[in-house]
Amino acid sequence: MSWLRIDGVTRRFGGKAALERLDLDIEQGEFIALLGPSGCGKSTALNCLAGLLPLSEGSIWQDDTRLDTLPPERRGFGMVFQSYALFPHLSVRKNIAFGLQMRRLPRAEVRRRTDEAIKLVRLEEHATKLPGQLSGGQQQRVAIARAVVLEPSLVLMDEPLSNLDAKLRLEMRTEIRRLHQSLGLTTVYVTHDQEEALSMADRLVVLRDGRVQQIGTPEELHTRPANRHVADFMGYRNLLPLKVTAVTPDVVTVEGSGLALRGTGVGTLAAGDEVVAAVRPEDLVVGEGGVPVTVEVVEYQGRELAVEARTEQGLRLHLRAVERPAPGDRITVVADPSRVLVFPA
Repeated sequence: MSWLRIDGVTRRFGGKAALERLDLDIEQGEFIALLGPSGCGKSTALNCLAGLLPLSEGSIWQDDTRLDTLPPERRGFGMVFQSYALFPHLSVRKNIAFGLQMRRLPRAEVRRRTDEAIKLVRLEEHATKLPGQLSGGQQQRVAIARAVVLEPSLVLMDEPLSNLDAKLRLEMRTEIRRLHQSLGLTTVYVTHDQEEALSMADRLVVLRDGRVQQIGTPEELHTRPANRHVADFMGYRNLLPLKVTAVTPDVVTVEGSGLALRGTGVGTLAAGDEVVAAVRPEDLVVGEGGVPVTVEVVEYQGRELAVEARTEQGLRLHLRAVERPAPGDRITVVADPSRVLVFPA
């Protein structure tokens, strides 16, 4: 039996299910990311785990103990919120120590564990400052330290990096992963950022409209998305409505809107089927003998250029280029069939 078992967890609001029968087994020390667009149910799932929302159906178990009948304070979980939720009138040290003091631990124990947590998140020089005197990244470190100082069995994080700028998000991603590994924490992390989830998690749970679409490792979801919705979240920016013209055991040929592609079918497909061909921008490249398109927008992105183009029939494509084309240029694009996934529409 898994260390933490989420069994058929459902949460309804006014008769409408925000989360529908979530089944998930979590092993001790795992980093799980709940991923999906706004309103998909990921924060609802986290709040059900935390005890902030009662379940409409289902149960939550930790080993042999049923948790969903316990109040939040008896579940022993730490939580890191998007808004940091720090006490503005307390110093960094006092914010971190607050939970330990509420548990009435000996003063020496509170001091020792608080010192360790401050050192862990590298805030020794800021221990006496108030939250308002810290940067966003430093405040988030305080929130993380306050959660882990309690030595929780599970840490829940609800989009903790969404308020930070791009550089800080990268730094904090590494920091959270480092803390997870060094402390052996079990972590459930909510995000809408697929790059964030791929870089941090051991397994991803992709949700849409309250339902699980796919559970797997970053590699599995990145290379073998189960459906077009997962593909969309995994960076397949080109989701092209086409029609199957031929099917062989290895390759599916699809056409439409001035575009012809060969790809790998997902599910049972037959000639004449309406489908969606999914292609990452980096897998759609400028090449000889491809589909003619007209360049509309070019964005510089460091080593390569992001290009938006259209076929003669107006189908928009996103691709990458090494040499800069100009808006209005006519180019031809090709895609390796092994990099094109074809889903039923």
